[in-house]
Amino acid sequence: MDSVFRTDRGRIRAHNEDNGGVFVNTVNDCLAIVADGMGGHNAGDIASQITIESMKSKWETVKQIETPNQAQEWLESAIYEVNQAIFAHSKGNEECSGMGTTLVAAICTTRFCTIANIGDSRCYLFNESGFNQVTEDHSLVNELVKSGEITKEDAEHHPRKNVLTRALGTDSVVKADFKTITFEEGDSLLLCSDGLSNKLTQQDIQQILQANLLLEEKADAFVRVANENGGEDNITLIILEHSAGLESG
Repeated sequence: MDSVFRTDRGRIRAHNEDNGGVFVNTVNDCLAIVADGMGGHNAGDIASQITIESMKSKWETVKQIETPNQAQEWLESAIYEVNQAIFAHSKGNEECSGMGTTLVAAICTTRFCTIANIGDSRCYLFNESGFNQVTEDHSLVNELVKSGEITKEDAEHHPRKNVLTRALGTDSVVKADFKTITFEEGDSLLLCSDGLSNKLTQQDIQQILQANLLLEEKADAFVRVANENGGEDNITLIILEHSAGLESG
């Protein structure tokens, strides 16, 4: 499995509140995470940093994930612990009050990927069947779209586009969504913060993923285009490719 991680401050923000990474355990199963922190001062940085460090540390002790159920159970446990840690930190440090973070995380083996998400960071799948968004945003505008009050086109430019209905660490309990997909040779998975998904159309994203470029070049192209289109937010992404020559195990 090939992977690349990029994070960029963008053109407007004074600092980068995003965090993320790709972590491999002892049997080469992969955990990919993108977290987009939020909160006053540097609190967003802290929330996303706690998320990545906690989940990375927990993942390094995993021996093997053999089934999607095991993957979901691991993610549920890790998310519970991270949520408790962020919530406790925000309660114990006044300057961090109300801080939180989005989360999109994927456990990928050579046979499947199990994805968890909270907030509006996204996961996309590109394979022989086409290009699809795997996750569903936990946002005000998405709720308005689902209820039929606004169209998807309206949502793209809605003034409250960044209002989340769920975030990690803002409450004592949080619910993540989970989805497992088949992951086969030639498939690509993209995890990203809204600093990317708000600046590129789905057609733009698909074109870069299917381009005849090295993985690093695709990642650099995503960052470049997001910045060319305004770069108002931090930009973070992970691309995972199920490369040729891997056997299901």
